[in-house]
Amino acid sequence: MTSTLLAFCGAALVLAVIPGPSTAVIVRQALRGGRRAALATIAANELGLLFWALVAALGASALVEASAVAYDVLRIAGAVVLVALGAQSILGRRRAGDGDAGSGAREPAAGGWSAFRIGLLTILANPKAAVFAASFLPQFVPAGAPTLPALLLLSLVWVAVDTAWYLALVLLLGRLQAAMSGGRVRRTLEAVSGVVLVALGVRMVLGRP
Repeated sequence: MTSTLLAFCGAALVLAVIPGPSTAVIVRQALRGGRRAALATIAANELGLLFWALVAALGASALVEASAVAYDVLRIAGAVVLVALGAQSILGRRRAGDGDAGSGAREPAAGGWSAFRIGLLTILANPKAAVFAASFLPQFVPAGAPTLPALLLLSLVWVAVDTAWYLALVLLLGRLQAAMSGGRVRRTLEAVSGVVLVALGVRMVLGRP
């Protein structure tokens, strides 16, 4: 069981490192609202990830995978969220550029609860998270082990590894921001994150499972 958990932790870490909608949203929130907003977004993302993992463990995610209507509704909703967030970052960067370009101060940002809602909505509106959880977790259930308890344990480990990666990412991003003087760099990074979010949203609309 120990070797299986270690292999699972390695696979979960690889999945976390690969950039996707969650990474883009967390980076965007960190740039706009600082560490508090980033931590709230991470908490929401992990709550949503745990939800999809538990749904997969109970077998309910097969309904999402089997239902084209349910999948498409979630896919389009997720795409709208990503494009809206991306456009907000891009337009926010342009508005900031019209003001004091030399100022390093952040624009007034929404509170932690708003960041939490954004993170939760992003992960829950991503049907691929449900489908992937259903295909990823069962591969690491040891032969002969009780399926449901093993899946529940793997779900918690997955969330723990994912959380550790995003916390490290936010810490690194905070240090990079502190090292880079002036607000222009931050606004440029925010614009880049906005473009990435829009691209991910378009990809989600056009993509299929």
